[in-house]
Amino acid sequence: MLLIRKHEPDIILRTAHPEDFEALVAMRIEAMRESLERVGRFDPVRARERFREGFSAPDTRYIEVAGNRVGFVVVKALANGLVLDHLYIKPDAQGQGVGSAVLRQVFAEADAAASTLRVGALKESDSNRFYLRHGFQLVESGEFDNYYVRPNV
Repeated sequence: MLLIRKHEPDIILRTAHPEDFEALVAMRIEAMRESLERVGRFDPVRARERFREGFSAPDTRYIEVAGNRVGFVVVKALANGLVLDHLYIKPDAQGQGVGSAVLRQVFAEADAAASTLRVGALKESDSNRFYLRHGFQLVESGEFDNYYVRPNV
């Protein structure tokens, strides 16, 4: 069987700044709304508060495709490896290979640091399949979230 790999867009990751908080939280809410509404947990106030609690501009990068900001990614260094804290793609840019292209860059960074990479995902979110497809292994399942690890290679 011949496997044809979808073309991934050329992406640029640009570091965010503290004053970008409002734009980032709006992007987060837009990207996660459908998943949270599906499970009856959508609360934009809570989404804002949770994002504010862990917001770190130096760890946050906008995802740009053809000059347009289509999402953002947050990768933080912890004592036991890297954590993919957030990966949000605007709904109109989903399904075009953007997330896969971002993960490829994040994987390269993790591999260069010989680091594991961890991520959590809402149990009912489509992102669970996405992370499994990209080599993450389920290590724990909490009340609302699944937790995954990608061992260093």
